[in-house]
Amino acid sequence: MKMTNMKMKKKLEKRLQDEAFRTSYNRDNNVFRIEWKESKEGISVRLPQLVAKYNERGEAAVDELVDHLHEALKIMNEQHQLSGMEKHIFPVIRSTSFPTEKKDGTQLLTKEHTAETRIFYALDLGKSYRLIDEAFLETENWTAERIHENALFNMRSLKTDYKVDTVQDNDFYFIATQDGYDASRILNESFLDEIKSKASGDLAVAVPHQDVLILADIRNDTGYDILAQMTMQFFAEGRIPVTSLPFIYEDNTLEPIFIMAQNKPRNTKK
Repeated sequence: MKMTNMKMKKKLEKRLQDEAFRTSYNRDNNVFRIEWKESKEGISVRLPQLVAKYNERGEAAVDELVDHLHEALKIMNEQHQLSGMEKHIFPVIRSTSFPTEKKDGTQLLTKEHTAETRIFYALDLGKSYRLIDEAFLETENWTAERIHENALFNMRSLKTDYKVDTVQDNDFYFIATQDGYDASRILNESFLDEIKSKASGDLAVAVPHQDVLILADIRNDTGYDILAQMTMQFFAEGRIPVTSLPFIYEDNTLEPIFIMAQNKPRNTKK
């Protein structure tokens, strides 16, 4: 029998029963949430994406998510420090609609990026990570700039291995290592410049969700249409969606673009 959002909600409630947790379900946007009762810190899960994975992979998809949730919730309830963990601080890319404060009102540390994206910072803890909030700055006497520079330095050490697909004379480069920081590589300007130097057309960049970075050497109008469809599909399927709008990379800047069917993109700047 095919899985549905409501059946998945009941399955997760059964798998995640614990006196310390509270679960809720927003029927309007099909989001299931589990959080600590005391702190109200928790994680939201978009059920349509999970249902699609379940219909494709079965119980393994749920097992994988439940393990991730347990690990992430455990980490939220632990005390952590930055000192001695300098090599484990990384930037993460989120949409501008992503909450910038925790449930208790503590502000997460952020930095502006583009009109569609914002930079957050993560303390990598192995199987999961914790977003860094401003309380870390007060307790450990770190500055926001120090965390940013530290995070960028560590990000530049990540591998930039990619796969290339050529479609209708357009080259598409994909980074999908599943290390949690694939989209973060959009901040690696030397890597973007390297691909730009190889491109014979416009260089477009996309971060539809956290676990993929797409770069495209667009040489014709069909390439823009392919990129638009590809980005929308990745955005819909991602565990942590970022933006369905790609960017044009030119002169070390990223400009969001709308791609109209059968047409070249229109810059979103007013």
